[in-house]
Formats: sequence, C-alpha cells, structure tokens
Amino acid sequence: MRLLLVEDDANLGERLRSRLVQDGYAVDLVADGIDGGHLGATEPYDAVILDLGLPRKSGLAVLRDWRAAGNTVPVLILTARDGWAERVEGLQAGADDYLGKPFHTEELVARIQALLRRAAPVQVPELRVGAWRLDEARQCLTDDRGRQQALTGTEFRLLRYFLRHPGEVLSKTRLAEHVYDYDSERDSNVIEVYVKRLRALLGPDCIETRRGQGYLLRPDA
Repeated sequence: MRLLLVEDDANLGERLRSRLVQDGYAVDLVADGIDGGHLGATEPYDAVILDLGLPRKSGLAVLRDWRAAGNTVPVLILTARDGWAERVEGLQAGADDYLGKPFHTEELVARIQALLRRAAPVQVPELRVGAWRLDEARQCLTDDRGRQQALTGTEFRLLRYFLRHPGEVLSKTRLAEHVYDYDSERDSNVIEVYVKRLRALLGPDCIETRRGQGYLLRPDA
C-alpha cells in the first residue's frame, strides 16, 4: 500500500515517514502544497496524510482541487489542536478524517489503517489466504495452529495489496505502483519474481496468471 505524506515540518515528516515504512507502507514525503498537489493528482496513492498549514499552497486548496477533479483518494488531514474551523472546512472539502496536532503516532497509524479498510473494494474482517492469516502488525503469516511464516518487506506489501483486492485482476504495472514509492526503480518484471515466491509459500493455485492482463488472487484456493 502506497501513501503520500504532505508535511512541511521536516522532523515530524521524517519521523512519520520512518514509522509508516516500518509498518510496511511505501511512502512519498513532500513538504509543500504545490508538490503535494501534483503528486496526489498524478500518482496512484492508496491514502494521503495532508497537513493544512503548508507553504506555497494550503492543504485545503490542494484537497479542493483533488475533489473537483474527481480524485477520491482517502485523505486524513492534520490540523492544529485548536483549529476547529479548519477541521470543519477540511471535512466539507472532502476529507475522510482529521487528526489534531500534537498527536500520538499510534493513533495516526490506526486511522490510516481504518481509511484503507473502508476504501477496500471488498470488506473483510481479516486478511486471509487459504489457511493463513496476514498479521499486519508483525508483517508475517500465521495459521490457526500458531505457526508463523516470515515475509520479506516486499512480499508483505505485495500480499497485502492482493488481499485488499481479492478476485480482481491486477496488472504488473499497477502492483509496482502500489508496492514501491516514487523514488524506487519500478521494474514490473520483478513483480513476477515475487509472485512466484508467494506461490511457493501459499500454494501454486492461490495466484492466477491472466495472460496479457496480470494476476488474480484466489484467497480460498
């Protein structure tokens, strides 16, 4: 899952980016409204964390431009604790949630997870494939007998995206766009390598290849 973080406080931005990367997200960090607005309009993010008090262009103006253009990406806005008027404006402009500064990072992470669950095309109580459950906190697979299967960072990000879109044909390009951040080299052929590794872990029938289209996850295979 790929996130855009638009925050002009350098220390806070880097701290949040590091925590979100640690939690298995691909994260692009920008520090002003112009760059944030451009990336949010041109890159396929799963969610955005948007500070309202940005240089060059306010976060509220950025959000309004996205919504006017039909961009429905889930947006969590960050505001000053006493900025109730900004919170109201942000929600009216199309924000999905807000969080007042200062805040606990754990709450921000939990709110992002909730946004991603609500935005998923299929609502499921937990992410499962066959006998395995994806443990997002520990970034591994577990089963009902307590066994664990370790995953690399890329395997985890790729499998989580598959599980958020079960039964949907996903192209290699789309998968690469949601597994890697903006600065990463997005070689779609590498996705094929990781799909083979997931099949080795989960079974050969769990991910179908659709020739000329991409891949489809069968969680009950």
